[in-house]
Amino acid sequence: DNEGLSKDGFKFSLKNNGKDDYEYTIYLDDIPLEEGENRIPDSALRYSLDKNETVGVAKDLESMGVTPNRVVDSGEIGAKEVINYTLRLWIDYDATNEEAGGKVFKGKLRVEVTMLEGDPVSDTIVDNVGENGGTYDDGTDTFITGTDPNNYVWYSGKLWRAVSVNNEAKTTKLVTQWNISTLVYDSDSQTFEGSYMEEWLNDTTVDGFLGNLREPEKFIETNAKWDATMDATALGSIQRPNGTTIVEDAVGLLNMYEYQSSYKGTTYKNGYLNNGLQWWTLTLNSSTKNVRIINNRGNVENFHQSNGLGIRPSIILKSNIRTVDGTGTIDDPYRLKGDADTDLNGVKLNTRYSGEYISFGIGENNSYRIVSHETEGLTKITSAEPLKESNQFIKAQFSNSNSYYSSSIPIGAFLNSKYNNQYLSNLYFTSDQLNSIENNTTWYLGTVGNGESYKLAKYEDTNMSYLTSTTTNAKVGLLRLGELMAGQFNKYGSNIEYVLLTPHSGISIRTVDNDSRTIYDAPRYSFGAKPSMNLKSNVIITGGEGTKNNPFTIELSS
Repeated sequence: DNEGLSKDGFKFSLKNNGKDDYEYTIYLDDIPLEEGENRIPDSALRYSLDKNETVGVAKDLESMGVTPNRVVDSGEIGAKEVINYTLRLWIDYDATNEEAGGKVFKGKLRVEVTMLEGDPVSDTIVDNVGENGGTYDDGTDTFITGTDPNNYVWYSGKLWRAVSVNNEAKTTKLVTQWNISTLVYDSDSQTFEGSYMEEWLNDTTVDGFLGNLREPEKFIETNAKWDATMDATALGSIQRPNGTTIVEDAVGLLNMYEYQSSYKGTTYKNGYLNNGLQWWTLTLNSSTKNVRIINNRGNVENFHQSNGLGIRPSIILKSNIRTVDGTGTIDDPYRLKGDADTDLNGVKLNTRYSGEYISFGIGENNSYRIVSHETEGLTKITSAEPLKESNQFIKAQFSNSNSYYSSSIPIGAFLNSKYNNQYLSNLYFTSDQLNSIENNTTWYLGTVGNGESYKLAKYEDTNMSYLTSTTTNAKVGLLRLGELMAGQFNKYGSNIEYVLLTPHSGISIRTVDNDSRTIYDAPRYSFGAKPSMNLKSNVIITGGEGTKNNPFTIELSS
């Protein structure tokens, strides 16, 4: 490889002589050999590809695909843009004489180019805010404002709101419409950087947010700058932060200035970012050093970091991301090119993304969402909202004597029993749906107290060296603290407090309150139930798009 990488290689350029932007794919095709020549198999070849200033690394040629679909590179090229390449190709050091001796490789480059579909997100958002929206340009960013502008975006199984467009870079900042989870911010950190919150948002494992986001390197700015400068100014008087504290991350939170800028022309109580729940912001109070939060009335409060509260992650879409469908309303959000999949019939559910909706269950409890793929091959799901009966949330006692979940405590027995109209009966599921559920799942019951990391809900320590030994096995469980979908999705007053798997201490259990705070209570009380389970690896999609209005339909394949 060292020798191969040192070669001059084959240099070529791709130039767009037109006035429009295009998508392109560069292929490496075989060309016919001369009589008597034998071809070296792809398995005996290595290559590297430099692109502009990016130096390529050594890879197997097989990783390009199989001719005529060997993809050298693909992407977008702007008007008058030139992209310079260097392709190096060499024989693998481990290739045998039988594979490569006296043989040749002959190929040619083929370029396919198509007109870009759709419009840039930045243009779509700013130009189509609707009658209940507006814009505010502070010279750096153009903010979307109003009571209910047409700025809904569906991406990676989640409903987002477009908050602002950067005037120069043409990137678009999004924030989730609903609280995706609930989390302890930190023990006593006086910065966002280094906090449990920053860790969770940028955790690339199945336990965090970024690890469950679809192709982040393709869609979002992974080195985005987040202004976490402290401020104690009252809403309505906050000035743009001066950049004293900048954090570079793929995922962040909104700061107070961004929240304030969203309701220009109205009041904070009526602005679209007030979702009727409580959620953390990026801004710490410069006087108290506590985190500034938005409460369920849309006002600002100060919360100590050791408390648990709802999370609305924020990301920045790249400037080349385009919308291909939708009108930006809540029922018809904008869809993004590369995320708006169609014709998924026969695709395995375990290839899909956290937050996507599934039609599963019977009657009023027939909506579920993907949580993650925590167990290889399986798909963890949870009910889209706590269980109901006759349009009223049901309540179940958690435990008579302790705070650990099992199938023998009241709520565990209800969720794991198929008799007497219990959860696994025909009151909630068809027989085919019951057969789709994995029979036995390990549920992690690690304790997370005030000011402690979300990692302790699953691991022995924050290094995640060992899984917690406190577990239970059951067909149906609950979500734990910090899992995706462990938040509320409707406004305050139309929710119910529901219980999590995670104990707060030996005598109390964590719950999610009806405004998305994570509080703790005695296990002897009754709470709403938001069950979770794993679906088997051979569950396939038979229809739908995974959105709330068009959920996936599924079946167990043979």
